[in-house]
Amino acid sequence: MSGKEQAAGVVVGAAVGDALGAPFEFGPAGAFSARFPACGVGGEMCGGGGWDPGEATDDTQMAVLVAESLIERGELDLPDIFARFQRWAAAGPKDIGLQTEDVLTNGLPWDLAAAVHFQVNLRAAGNGSLMRASTSAVRYARDGQRATMDAARRIAALTHGDRAAWEGTAVFHELVRIALDDGDPLTALPDVLDLVHPDHRDRYAVVLGPGWHPDRATEFNGAVWPCLGSAVWALRTTGSYEEAVRAAIDLGGDTDTVAAVTGGLAGACYGLDAIPSRWTEPLHVPLPGSGNPPLRLPELLDLVRRLVARSEPLDAEGRSA
Repeated sequence: MSGKEQAAGVVVGAAVGDALGAPFEFGPAGAFSARFPACGVGGEMCGGGGWDPGEATDDTQMAVLVAESLIERGELDLPDIFARFQRWAAAGPKDIGLQTEDVLTNGLPWDLAAAVHFQVNLRAAGNGSLMRASTSAVRYARDGQRATMDAARRIAALTHGDRAAWEGTAVFHELVRIALDDGDPLTALPDVLDLVHPDHRDRYAVVLGPGWHPDRATEFNGAVWPCLGSAVWALRTTGSYEEAVRAAIDLGGDTDTVAAVTGGLAGACYGLDAIPSRWTEPLHVPLPGSGNPPLRLPELLDLVRRLVARSEPLDAEGRSA
C-alpha cells in the first residue's frame, strides 16, 4: 500500500465517517446496527436529520478550508485559515458548533478570539478542532513529529482556547503520521502520550489506554477526550475500516465527529481501497460561501494530491521527488 493511498484514506476516510454518522447524531447507542445489522449489505449512506445521503457536515467542510489555505498559501497562515472559517460561518452552514460559531463571530482578531472566549466561558474542550484535522495531519506528516504536533496545536488554538483541545488534535496528527510512516499507531501510543503537555497527559492516558471503553467516559463524546478515546477504541477493537466506523457510530451521541475521527485513523491504517465504494460514490462536501459546487471524490483526491505535493521534497527542477 502506497503512502499516497494511505494519505487519501485519511481525508476520504474522515469525510465518509462524517457523512455516515451525521444522520445518527445525538441518537441512542446501537441505532446504526439496528438499522443496518450486517456489514456489506448497502444503503448505509442514508441521509436524514437534515442531511442528504452522502452529505458531509461542518467537520469535513472545515477540514477542506484548512487544506485549501495550506495549498494556496504554501505555509501555515493562521490569519488566512481564520478568515476562511469566518467567511464560511457567515454563509450559514447547516451545522456549526456553538463555541466555534461564537469565536468566529465575536468580532475579535484571529489571535484573540478563542482565548477571550475561553477566559469568559471557562469551557472550550470540545472536539471541534479534532474533527477537522484530517487534512492538516496529511500535510504535516512528512515534516516529522515536532512539526506535525506543533501545527496541530496552532490550528486548534484558532477556535479552542483550552489546551486540552490542542493536545487531542496533536495526538491525532501524530498517530496519523506514524501510520503513514508504516508504523502501528496503537503500539506507539505510550510514546505519543509522553509528548502530551504534562497538565493533560494523565487524562489522555486514561481514555487512550487499552482497557478503556467509551462506556467509562465521564463526559459526553462531544468533548475532545472521549471523542479521541472512542476513535482509538474503535480502531483497536475492530479489524477493518468498515467495522471501525460502524463501531464508532454505534456509540451514539456525537456520531458524525466520532466517526470522522475514527475514519481518519482507520483510513490511515487500511488505506483508500478499504473504504467501500458504495460509501464514497454518494459522498459530497458542500462549501457554503465558496460559490463552488460540492466536492466529490475526484475533487477530494485532487485535494490530497496537492497536499502531499506540498509536503514532499522537491528535486532540482522544483518537482516533487
